[in-house]
Amino acid sequence: MIAEFGSLPAALAAGTSDRARVIGAAPARFLAQIQATLLHALRLPIAGRPIISTSKQLLDYLRADTANLITERFRVLFLSSQNELIDDDLVWNGTVGEAPAYPREVVKRALEVGATGIILVHNHPSGSHQPSKGDIEATRRIADAASLLGICLHDHIIVSRAGWASFRMLGLLDTPASKAA
Repeated sequence: MIAEFGSLPAALAAGTSDRARVIGAAPARFLAQIQATLLHALRLPIAGRPIISTSKQLLDYLRADTANLITERFRVLFLSSQNELIDDDLVWNGTVGEAPAYPREVVKRALEVGATGIILVHNHPSGSHQPSKGDIEATRRIADAASLLGICLHDHIIVSRAGWASFRMLGLLDTPASKAA
C-alpha cells in the first residue's frame, strides 16, 4: 500500500475502495475500522473540553483526518459558549482544488446545534497550507453572516501534508476591537 499511495497516511486517506483495489475488500474494510478508531481516539481529548484552535490535540486530530486527502474537504467545528465541541460536521466534499463554503449553510447548522462559536477547517491537497484569495473571501463572508446572529468565528484552519495555517495567527480575522476602530 505504501508503494501504491506513497505513505501510510496517504494510504489511509485513499478510501476503502481504492485500498480494496490494492489489498482486497476485507483488509480494506479492516483498515477503515482502524482508521475510524484512531480518529475517535484523537477526538476524545478535544471532546467536552474548551477548544483552542491551535491546540496540539486539535491539530493532531485534523491532520490525521484531512492532511493526506486527494480532494478538498470543508468542515466546521461547532462550539458552545464555553468553547466546548458540540459537533464536528463535514459540510462539503469538494474537488481537487475547491471545497465550496456557503455562509447560509454554515450559519443554519450553527443555529440548529445551538453553537455560539465556530472553527472552519479545510485541507489543501496541493500540499500548500497558505490561504488563497478565495479562502480569505469565503471566510470573510462566513464571519460576517455568523456575526449578524451572534456566532463568533474563532478561526479558519487550513491543513496540508506540509503543515497547517491559522487565519487567526496570520491576522486574517477581524477582531471586534479592529471592527470598532
